[in-house]
Amino acid sequence: MLTHIFNKIDNNDPLSRDDIKFMLSLETEADIQSLYQKAYSIKEQTVGTKVFFRGIVEFSNICEKDCYYCGIRKSNENAERFMLTADQIVESALWAHQSEYGSIVLQSGERSDPWYIDLIEEVLERVKAETSGELGITLSLGEQSENTYKRWFKAGGHRYLLRIETTNPELYGKLHPPDHSFEERCECLKLLRKLGYQVGTGVMIGLPYQTIDDLAGDILFFKDNDIDMIGMGPYIVHHETPLADVMPDFDNDRQLDLGLKMVAVARIVLRDVNIAATTALQALNPTGREMGLKAGANIIMPNITETKYRASYQLYNGKPCLDENSTMCRGCLQRRIDSIGEKIGFNEWGDSPHFIKKSNCKKTTGA
Repeated sequence: MLTHIFNKIDNNDPLSRDDIKFMLSLETEADIQSLYQKAYSIKEQTVGTKVFFRGIVEFSNICEKDCYYCGIRKSNENAERFMLTADQIVESALWAHQSEYGSIVLQSGERSDPWYIDLIEEVLERVKAETSGELGITLSLGEQSENTYKRWFKAGGHRYLLRIETTNPELYGKLHPPDHSFEERCECLKLLRKLGYQVGTGVMIGLPYQTIDDLAGDILFFKDNDIDMIGMGPYIVHHETPLADVMPDFDNDRQLDLGLKMVAVARIVLRDVNIAATTALQALNPTGREMGLKAGANIIMPNITETKYRASYQLYNGKPCLDENSTMCRGCLQRRIDSIGEKIGFNEWGDSPHFIKKSNCKKTTGA
């Protein structure tokens, strides 16, 4: 069966949902390694073996949302809340630029009050001005209005990561309070596409109640919605959340294996999108991010938040690199990436080839 699927891939034949489920269900070490090798060969052909950095600034853990799996959900009274100033956020961005990172990610808990919206706009304008437009900027700031997305795009944000966490509406309902809307999340992805952003999304892998069919559906959702970049990782329990007691048999190895298979199958099906080797992989295995790159990922998001705030931004237990400063992180990652024979695209945005092809096609056709 796997040989048959690989033949379909080599012939550029479309893969069925059952094909995707079969690859995600592989169990023998030989078959899984074959999957990773196939994914890596497609990565080499479509996006190359250069790794692009997205220095992530986690600038606030204040959140309006109350997701049942998240350590910074608004009902977690034990979370020590913080909010960096505009100057602090810009300082981190300038450090990334001086350290040859091609891009940053600005990430925080979700909120949409006017003061916050204005702050992000100010930060974007300052970063663009102070780096002469050389630093790429991805935003990961949740659900917003169309007008807010427009303002931030005009100010300098050009990529947006809005993880949907699961594309099964019924499962989404089990992970969120009733006032959290799956439909609204999907609508935001459409708005981002309409406004010209490179659009990213992603899911948690190995959730309670989740099936292999759900995960196959996630990959098909990415394809059907023409997603440009994927940020997904294994679900890891946070002990101060309602979902913590639902998964007493949490298995690190199972979560890691499933996470890596999702990276590989996403690369095989989506081909030329950007895929992140997320920090959650490293939380499960010290070399998890390198394993993610070997399974088909091509993006790394090093944490460049001021060290003293990192422990307060824990979405899950066991988040790595909490006690490293940004310079230590950069050196460590460079050694890790060198160790697997790949190179870092310093001073490069590393935009999604999938997005670039679409943009070039529109220019050619006048669309």
